[in-house]
Amino acid sequence: MEEKLKYSFLRDLNDGQSIWTRNEKRTWFLTLLTGTCMLYSTRTTMPLLVPAVAAERKWSKTDSGTVLSSFFWGYTLTQVLGGYLSDKFGGQKVILLAAIGWSLITFWMPNIITSSTLFASYSIPFIVTVRIINGACQGVHFPSMISITSQNLSSCERASFFSILTSGSALGTLLTGIVGSFLLDYFGWPTAFRVIGFLGLSWTLFLRYYTMASDRSRIINISMPSRMYTKLGTPETVPWLRLFERSSFWACVLAHACEMNCFFVLLSWLPTYFHENFPHAKGWVVNMIPWLALPPVTLIGKLLTEHLLAKQWTLTRIRKLVQSLCFLGQNCALFLMCRTQDFNMALTCMSIIIGLSGLHNNAVTVNPQDLAPSHSGSVFGLMNTVGAIPGFLGVYLAGHILELTQSWSAVFSTAAAINTFGWLIFTVFGSAETIV
Repeated sequence: MEEKLKYSFLRDLNDGQSIWTRNEKRTWFLTLLTGTCMLYSTRTTMPLLVPAVAAERKWSKTDSGTVLSSFFWGYTLTQVLGGYLSDKFGGQKVILLAAIGWSLITFWMPNIITSSTLFASYSIPFIVTVRIINGACQGVHFPSMISITSQNLSSCERASFFSILTSGSALGTLLTGIVGSFLLDYFGWPTAFRVIGFLGLSWTLFLRYYTMASDRSRIINISMPSRMYTKLGTPETVPWLRLFERSSFWACVLAHACEMNCFFVLLSWLPTYFHENFPHAKGWVVNMIPWLALPPVTLIGKLLTEHLLAKQWTLTRIRKLVQSLCFLGQNCALFLMCRTQDFNMALTCMSIIIGLSGLHNNAVTVNPQDLAPSHSGSVFGLMNTVGAIPGFLGVYLAGHILELTQSWSAVFSTAAAINTFGWLIFTVFGSAETIV
């Protein structure tokens, strides 16, 4: 039988039950975790290699900042669209098509950079255009992933499942830090792009021919159209006006934008910071150690949330506490970063800042599933669109500040001020109460 899809009239499912079986959960968890790993591995390849590329191509700090920040210009374009298409047609299809795009661009990046010299004064705009396309491809990943989990997991499983998946960002950055640094030192920056791009393409083959193929034999319960058919066929229109009228929605969006400013600035400029301030430090150390903190802190945030829920804390109170620990802890570390000239202290502070992003993954990042569980892909897409704006503005501004002042303290102080604003907004107006 060509189509192995079976239908089974089982008992009614409700939002407290999962559609995925235990084996499907395990398969999709490993697949999506690996996919997030490869996503961030390709995303962080340019920040890692930009000092070497800039030295060879004679780029200024502003040029480097423009190239790094242009990724986020494209990243903002496809967030909402990716969430909508995922809610309607299934996130796995959207993720697959996009992954082919960002993997190929990474693989071909050496050719793109080399051929850009043919355009003389348009060299940087040409690379920027390709980076925008790359960002657009990657922009659909997280909205699609949160849509997949919302469609297939019970309400009590979604937040913790998704928050752990986000730790794949640290694993991908570690992969680039270790493998990319080794390839850069011994084989040059073009080889690093090609190897990491090839790994991304390999993952797309696994997704298409193993994980997605297994769905064809799924036994589907057709007695729950609200989760399987209306969601993947003709979904309800997202009630944006009802969401826009609620302060808790905007608190979620703005807090995410503030945290993403800090995260993306460090993600893009961390290799350059250590390269300039501690030139004798091993590349693999500074590109690996800080990211080792993110997975365990993400797990700690999950366990803390579950512990407080067992203590009968409200979900709103938990979300605010966990996010507050993230913002305030990061600000303390940023304050120390402005005043230290010691390598070990700088490395420790960077590890704290990046690690505490794991708490954000258990608070604001999963908040769209609290506010609008039936439209989580679309809502997360909008939230991440706004969150990506500080990505290109903040990353570009950091490059401009460094060009004018040569002051890393100014960059870190700006990030701390924006964090403080996000903390105040979410503490006062944030909520986990369902809006729609």
